[in-house]
Amino acid sequence: MAILAFPLVISFLKPNAPYFSLLRLAKPNAILTAPPLPLNSRYFRRTAAASAVHTSSVQQQSSTDASDEPKKASVLTFQQAIQRLQEYWASVGCAIMQCSNTEVGAGTMNPLTYLRVLGPEPWNVAYAEPSIRPDDSRYGENPNRLQRHTQFQVCVFYACFYFDKNFWLFNVSLYVSGIDVSEHDIRFVEDNWESPVLGAWGLGWEIWMDGMEITQFTYFQQAGSLQLSPVSVEITYGLERILMLLQGVDHFKKIQYADGITYGELFMENEKEMSAYYLEHASVDHIQKHFDFFEEEARSLLASGLPIPAYDQLLKTSHAFNILDSRGFVGVTERARYFGRMRSLARQCALLWLKTRESLGHPLGVVSESVDHVCPKEVLEAAVKKVHHDPRLFVLEIGTEEMPPHDVVNASQQLKDLVLQLLEKHRLNHDGIQAFGTPRRLVISVESLCPKQAENEFEVRGPPALKAFDPQGNPTKAAEGFCRRYAVPLDSLFRKADGKTEYVYARVKESARFALEVLSEELPGMLAKITFPKSMRWNSQVMFSRPIRWIMSLHGDAVVPFTFAGILSGNLSYGLRNTATATVMVESAESYCSIMKNAGIGIDIEDRKKTILERSHLLAKSVNGNIAFQESLFNEVVNLVEAPVPVLGKFKESFLELPDDLLTMVMQKHQKYFPITDDNGKLLPYFIAVANGAINEMVVRKGNEAVLRARYEDAKFFYELDTNKRFKDFRTQLKGILFHEKLGTILDKMTRVESMLCKLSMSFGVEEDMLLIIKEAASLAMSDLATAIVTEFTSLSGIMARHYALRDGYSEQIAEALFEITLPRFSGDVLPKSDVGIILAIADRLDSLVGLFAAGCQPSSTSDPFGLRRISYGLVQILVEKDKNMNLKHALELAADVQPIKVDATTIEDVYQFVTRRLEQYLAVLFLQVDKGISPEVVRSALAERANLPCLAAKTARKVSESGFNLLVFYYVSQQ
Repeated sequence: MAILAFPLVISFLKPNAPYFSLLRLAKPNAILTAPPLPLNSRYFRRTAAASAVHTSSVQQQSSTDASDEPKKASVLTFQQAIQRLQEYWASVGCAIMQCSNTEVGAGTMNPLTYLRVLGPEPWNVAYAEPSIRPDDSRYGENPNRLQRHTQFQVCVFYACFYFDKNFWLFNVSLYVSGIDVSEHDIRFVEDNWESPVLGAWGLGWEIWMDGMEITQFTYFQQAGSLQLSPVSVEITYGLERILMLLQGVDHFKKIQYADGITYGELFMENEKEMSAYYLEHASVDHIQKHFDFFEEEARSLLASGLPIPAYDQLLKTSHAFNILDSRGFVGVTERARYFGRMRSLARQCALLWLKTRESLGHPLGVVSESVDHVCPKEVLEAAVKKVHHDPRLFVLEIGTEEMPPHDVVNASQQLKDLVLQLLEKHRLNHDGIQAFGTPRRLVISVESLCPKQAENEFEVRGPPALKAFDPQGNPTKAAEGFCRRYAVPLDSLFRKADGKTEYVYARVKESARFALEVLSEELPGMLAKITFPKSMRWNSQVMFSRPIRWIMSLHGDAVVPFTFAGILSGNLSYGLRNTATATVMVESAESYCSIMKNAGIGIDIEDRKKTILERSHLLAKSVNGNIAFQESLFNEVVNLVEAPVPVLGKFKESFLELPDDLLTMVMQKHQKYFPITDDNGKLLPYFIAVANGAINEMVVRKGNEAVLRARYEDAKFFYELDTNKRFKDFRTQLKGILFHEKLGTILDKMTRVESMLCKLSMSFGVEEDMLLIIKEAASLAMSDLATAIVTEFTSLSGIMARHYALRDGYSEQIAEALFEITLPRFSGDVLPKSDVGIILAIADRLDSLVGLFAAGCQPSSTSDPFGLRRISYGLVQILVEKDKNMNLKHALELAADVQPIKVDATTIEDVYQFVTRRLEQYLAVLFLQVDKGISPEVVRSALAERANLPCLAAKTARKVSESGFNLLVFYYVSQQ
C-alpha cells in the first residue's frame, strides 16, 4: 500500500513546492519567523480518500491472486520503508544524514539531534539509527525485543513542522510508510520523555498502533539541562515493529528486509552472539574501567575546547553503563550516581557547543520565535454588530493535541471554576455551567448567558466635605474633579461620615457592556491561569499541557473573538483524527453538542465511562467472564479516547501457567487492557482493549493480540530463566548489584539488615520463636531483585519474592513478609500487616536512611534522587499506623553501628531531624483527614517533646486535642 501511497504524496507535494521552500535550511545569518505553511491539506485529504478506494480494490485483487503466492507485492520491505521515509522527509526540507559511529541507545543521542537542537539555529534532519540496548538482549527468541533495533529519527525545528491544525506532516509520513490510519487504532499516549543521561526532557506521546508503540513524538523542552529556543520536534519510528505489523509476520526474523532476504538471515546470528556477550560474558570489572576511562577522556577534551569528540566519549560512557546494567550490576541507588556523572558531562558538552556555534556566527541562521498576536480591533467591532438580544448558550472549546488523562479532568474543572469567577465578577447572569473534556478538547457550556451585563449602582467616596466645599458651601475644584471623573452632576453629591470624618459621596451607575465584549477581553487572561503538573512551550510564549490547535467560541451564533497562544477564536471545530472530514463548521452554540455526537465524539467524561462499561460488560459476558476493573486504569482509559470502542481480544491459554500478578500487570500497566476473570476471580485467556474512533475491528483485535502475545513471550522467557533455580540461590547474586559505591552491594545491605534485627526485634518485645522466623525471612529478603522477572518488571519486586518463596515450599508467613518488606511503595499504598513484615520493612528503611546520609546523599530542596523522603515517610507511617513504639534515636544508632563507613553523631542527628520533619508532615495530613480539630500547633508541641517516639507523639497530639487542654498547660506538663 505504501508503494501506492508514495506517488500520491509526491503528487500532493509538487503543486505546493513553493511553500516547502520555507522548510529548507536557512541561509547563513538569515532570521526566520517561519509562519505556518499554507498547504492545501484539503486537496491531500480528497486525493487520499480517492487513493484509499483504489488501494482497497488493488488489495482485494491482490488477496484473490495471492493464494498461490507467498507475499503481496504491495507490501513494503524493510529496505523500502527506509527509502520511502528518507525520500519523503527530504522532500519537505530535511537533510538526510547517517547514523552515529558510536553505539547509542536511541537516535536522540546522535549528535545530529542532541547537539543540533541547542541554540537558535534552524535544523531539520532525518536518518536511520541502529540503536543498541544491551538490556533488550533476548538471543533472538523474543519476537519484538532486540538488542540492536533500527530507529528512523526525524528532528525538525517546530515552526517549520506545523502546517495544519489537524493534519501534520507526520500523518502524511504514516501513509508513506504504508499505514492506513483509517484501518488501525492510532493512539497518542502520554509520554513525559526524559533522558537522565543527557539532562534532556520533552513532552509528547508514544504513538500506538493497535496497542503497539510504533513511534515517539516529542517536543523538546531541554537538552543539557538548558531550555531550548526554538522548540524542536523529534519523531522516532520503530521500524522493526512497524514492518512486522505491515507484513503480517509474528517475529522480527521473518521481516522481508529486501527482495529474497529476511531480517533474520541478516541479523539473527548477531542477536545471539551480542546477547551472549551482554548477558553472560561482558566483564563487569573491565566495563567499569572503560566507563572511568571514557569519562576522564571526555573531561580532558572539554578542557581542550572540543565539544564534539568530548560528546563522543560521553556516548561511550553511556554504552558502558548500559552493559553494566544488563549484567545486573547497577542497583537503583547507584544508578542515580552514574546518571549524575554522565549528566554533568552532557551539560558541559552542550555549553561548549553553544559557545562554538556562537563564535562561528550561527552559520545556519537564527530563528525568532513567533509573538502572540492581539485580536484585531475590526474583528471585535464586526462581532459586536451581530450581538443578539436574548439569553443564548455560550460554548467555549479549547482544541489541543492529545493531553494526558489526568490533565483532561483537572483542566476541565479549573476551566469551569475560572469561567464561573469571571461571570460573577463581571455581572454576567446565566442559568448554569457545565464542563466537559476529552484528550483533544476542553469544553465549557454556559446556559442562557445574558447578552449584556447586569446594571450596577454603587457608592463612591470622594474628598472630605471640608475640602469639597468652601465655607460658603460652593463646590471646590476637588469636588468638580471628582464629579468629572465619575460623570456625575455636582448636585448629586451627598455627605456621609466615615469614622470621625465627613466625606462627599456619589452614586455611580456602571454602564452595562455586551457579554461578547467582556468575554473577548477577559478570556485570554483567564485561560493563562490554567495550570498543569507539567507544561510545555511550542511556538508561543504560552505554557500549556500540550499545544493548542484551535479555539471555538460562540455565544449563540455570534463568534466571541479573542486571541490566545497565537490562535484567533472562531466557529470551527475538529473531528476525530482518522476521519475524512477533519474540520467541522459550528453554526451556533446550540448545535455544538449534536455536531460532536454526529462526529462520534463523546465530550462528556461520564458518557464515555458509561459507553465503555456497558460494551465491555457485554463482551465479557460473551465469554462467560467478568471485567477486572482497576479504577485508576479505568479513569485513565476513559480520557485516552474521544470515541471509545471496546474490543475483545484473546491470548493462548498456555500463558495462564504464568503467575496471575505478572499477567495482570502486563495487561494493565503496559497495555492498558482490562483483564477478564471467571466468577471465582481466576484469569481467563481474554482481555478488553479500548480503541478510539472508526476502526477495522478485526485488524485492531489481531494487532492487540499480537502485541500481548509478544509481551507474554517476554515474560515467559524470564520466568523460565528464574524457575530453573531455587529462590534462595538468588541471594548470592545480590553481590553483583551495587547499592552504593561507599555502601557496597545489595547483598551487603541485606547482611546489615540481618545484623541489626536481633536488637531491633528485642526493642519491640519479639519472642524467640518469632525472631527465628524473622531471621529466616531476612535471609531471603530482596533476593528477587536478582531475578530476571524483577530486573525486567521492577514493579513486581516483592510480589515475585512471595510467589517464588511459595513455589519453593516456604511458609505463607515468610512469603508474605518478603512482599511486605517493600511496603509502602508509593503514596496511598497498603502497609505491612504481619509483625515479621513490619520489622523487616523498618530495618530496611533505617539502613537506607543512615547509610545514604553518611555517604553524602542527603536530598536537596529541589531533588531527591535516592527517594529518601519517600523512605522516611514510609517509616513513620508504619510506626504510627501499626502502633509500634520505637525509640527512633536508638534505632538510628543501631543502623549506624553496622554501616561500612563512619557515621558520626552529627549525621545521626541530621537523619533524626529529617525523619522528624516527615513525621510532622505526615501527622498534619493524617489529622486533617481523620481528626479535623487537631491544630498544627498541637502537633508541633507533641513533637517538641516526643518526636523520638513517633507512635507516642501521635497519640499525645490526639489526646491533647480531645481533652481540650490549653497549650500552655501542655507545655508546662511536658517540661516536668
